Amino acid sequence: MGVSRAIPGAMQRPAGKPADLTAFHSPLSNPGFLRWYNSRVFISHKGLLMTTFNYVPLVELTRGPIVECIHYGAYAVVDAQNRVVQSAGDPEIVTFLRSSAKPFQALAFVEAGGVDAFHLTERELAVMCASHHGTDEHVRVISGIHKKIGIAESDLMCGIHPPTDPATAERMLKNGEPFTPIRHNCSGKHTGMLALCKLMGFPKEDYLNPQHPAQKLILDTFSQVTGVPKEQIILGTDGCSAPVFAIPLHAAAWAFAQLADPSALPEPRRSALRRIFHAMTSNPDMIAGPNAFDTDLMLAGKGMILSKGGWEGYQAIALLPGAYGKNSPALGICMKISDGDQGGARARTLACIEILRKLGALDAEQMKQLAPYAPRPLYNWRHIEIGEIRSAK
Repeated sequence: MGVSRAIPGAMQRPAGKPADLTAFHSPLSNPGFLRWYNSRVFISHKGLLMTTFNYVPLVELTRGPIVECIHYGAYAVVDAQNRVVQSAGDPEIVTFLRSSAKPFQALAFVEAGGVDAFHLTERELAVMCASHHGTDEHVRVISGIHKKIGIAESDLMCGIHPPTDPATAERMLKNGEPFTPIRHNCSGKHTGMLALCKLMGFPKEDYLNPQHPAQKLILDTFSQVTGVPKEQIILGTDGCSAPVFAIPLHAAAWAFAQLADPSALPEPRRSALRRIFHAMTSNPDMIAGPNAFDTDLMLAGKGMILSKGGWEGYQAIALLPGAYGKNSPALGICMKISDGDQGGARARTLACIEILRKLGALDAEQMKQLAPYAPRPLYNWRHIEIGEIRSAK
């Protein structure tokens, strides 16, 4: 799958440095090439040149005898000691985690004692870390949190979209039921942010402003768990209007490794991370929904695998110690598909399944459960096999 390499120490080239273009018969002398090249570069917050050359082929689709489509990406596999044990592409690519950051956006609330203060259940904590699909069960759980912390749905500033769950959306449309903010896939996260405000005595008004004390505390906590100074974390605005963070894949994967094994961290962070991991893996239906990758992978993982996707082709995974063999260490895996992987998240899911399979984290029965996301034949509308989706060769 692409160009995968183990990293025993130093990288093969400085992070962010493009490949040696002179190997292509000096195309830099071609004005047309320069225009194309310059349209695909940007300067990162560290001043490093980042280009599409930092991504490698990860997934390809065939039609007949040829490859018709290639998805490029990069990933980092990191242990709890912050060692990159495997990667493809550049593990130092700086990109937004999008919704994959949600477990860490809830961390400040959990380690401040919010779960116990409001007598929240594991399912309620799980949905705070979720990109839920807006089912009636999700609404029921989030409504319960609102009652416990003393807020109303009207306090949510996430916006409105139809439920991600097709059956729920179809029923609501058929019955003329209005779509409201609580059905938004980020309403659990926003509820958690408002819960933090209530816990700490912060005003709930303008709670999404990066200068709001709740967002400052969330950013400080995220910086600590990823090891990236907050001055170097690039801030953006997510689809739900909350602040979103861009950091290197390597740093994000380290955070997920610590989510799986926080034993080296002091209290209360150690217990808070363990609580989040257990809540998410014990309630996978809260994290996404029916026929969703995060939910299906955690169901198959039987408490050993945590999965949290993000929009625009981001995927994060945390593996408990022992998840892929006796005495195997905890790992964090973070991946970015460069084209955003729209229209079904077909590339990141397959690439992640292949990484887990090769690590030994998925056995034959689990692979059978996850067949809709694994390498597989492709069919047209008449169910004629026309090609396959597979790891890039």
